Amino acid sequence: MDPATEVSSMALEANGQPDSEAIRRLEEEHRHYSEKLEALLQKPWLSDDEQLEEVRLKKLKLHIKDQLTLVRSQTRAFSAA
Repeated sequence: MDPATEVSSMALEANGQPDSEAIRRLEEEHRHYSEKLEALLQKPWLSDDEQLEEVRLKKLKLHIKDQLTLVRSQTRAFSAA
């Protein structure tokens, strides 16, 4: 299952309406990654492993942001219908 389909099925309740709980979970996950990244970037310098972790966290945040955008656009489309 591709990520867009996974988000689509996750973000819809049984009645086909957008699931605000799914949006809340995605927002919380994004906040979690932001906090970890911020803590990492407070260090005066980063080891090689920490630099890799920085890149990984940025990619995870971007992936979650893309999922949130998709779910929110589905919510707007559902509301407009």
